[in-house]
Amino acid sequence: MSFLCCACIDQSERGIVQSCGKFSHILDPGCSIILWPIQTVDGVSIKVTQIDVNTNTKTKDNVTVTVTCAIQYSVNPLECDQYYFKLHNPHMQITAYVDDCIRSQIPTMTLDESFEAKESMANAVKAQVASSMKPYGIEVHQALITNMQPDSTVMQAMNQINAARRNREAAIEKAEAEKILQVRAAEADAEAKHLSGKGTAMMRQAITDGFKNSIESMKESCGLEPREVVHMMLVTQYLDVLKEFAQSGRATMVVPHGPSAVGDIEQQVRNGFMQAQMMNPNSMH
Repeated sequence: MSFLCCACIDQSERGIVQSCGKFSHILDPGCSIILWPIQTVDGVSIKVTQIDVNTNTKTKDNVTVTVTCAIQYSVNPLECDQYYFKLHNPHMQITAYVDDCIRSQIPTMTLDESFEAKESMANAVKAQVASSMKPYGIEVHQALITNMQPDSTVMQAMNQINAARRNREAAIEKAEAEKILQVRAAEADAEAKHLSGKGTAMMRQAITDGFKNSIESMKESCGLEPREVVHMMLVTQYLDVLKEFAQSGRATMVVPHGPSAVGDIEQQVRNGFMQAQMMNPNSMH
């Protein structure tokens, strides 16, 4: 005895109909009539599923690394029967194909090359898994290398190498900065000395011009000879120096003073000029 029954299939599934254990047809989403118990229905999900495969392998430079690969796949709605009847454990089979692909590529590369080749490895894994699982009604949508984890001791050594490299680069940059500062300081010092020399030369030229104008003015107004004018100016400057020295308040100097002090100073200056003139002809011979 058999009965007409309703079979409701969810939108995310397809129904596998068997008649007395033999595949009959695929049910689409919605409500369908089956002849129970002669016919039975089993649902197959067509949602995208992700599995993470962890593969342990060794690189070309003998570094043990764990590669995590994420496989996103779904069942082809038109080939649900191939998936339902031919596959027992799809996760295990996909894992085997991923392990085989990863272990055939990583040993040919160094650790640094492996990190750089993540995209090419992911494409190779996707191509191999997709071609291998297609006869079973599985469509591979994406394969992603989500993590590559070397051994902890290797990671620590890599971090130390990177830290040493960055410290070296920082030291080089610091030395270059100090070099630039020293060069700039030397250039500024040279420019300051150049300007100071120009200022001193201009000051001396101004003093010389002032002396010259004063001598010519006093010669015209007072009838003094240039030598007498120079004597008087030297005495005046000498007294000005004593005045500034006394006003500074930083030291004490005892100077002979009396009614003839100024005359004595003038006489000493004059004698100095006369001695210089007497010694000058002897040095010519």
